[in-house]
Amino acid sequence: MKGDEQMEKKEKTTIILFSGDLDKAMAAFIIANGAAAYDHDVTIFFTFWGLNTLRKEESVSVKKGWLEKMFGWMMPKGANRLGLSKMNMGGLGPKMIKHVMKKHNAMTLPQLIEMAQEQGVKLVACTMTMDLLGIKKEELIDGVELGGVAAYLGDATEGKVNLFI
Repeated sequence: MKGDEQMEKKEKTTIILFSGDLDKAMAAFIIANGAAAYDHDVTIFFTFWGLNTLRKEESVSVKKGWLEKMFGWMMPKGANRLGLSKMNMGGLGPKMIKHVMKKHNAMTLPQLIEMAQEQGVKLVACTMTMDLLGIKKEELIDGVELGGVAAYLGDATEGKVNLFI
């Protein structure tokens, strides 16, 4: 009887996306989508350069100081503008990999992000990093939650799979 009374808990998977590299962000979302397809509760916690994955491509008018504006100007805006971790070649590398992906009918990073959101993957932007880099909530894609280390640890504590990318 006791087993009948207890509801089966879902497995939990958490990913910290620290990198702002296209290939690493794609790997994080491929793993997240796979885990969600296996009915895991999945959280991706975006910190430092990984936050650029969640930035909107279009400019958003928000009040910022001089240094915050400089960070915003220097960092890539959105998933389509991320560079590669290796062989970036001044922006040619990402174009080449996107061409190969299209040829093989592989999903793009924006498509992987959309699929993750449709599957209920929780996307959490690190509030401390947002403050440090001057990123405002309005500059992030829709559906992103804000949280700190405690929010991530709350999910990770119960996770069987915890990855740092």
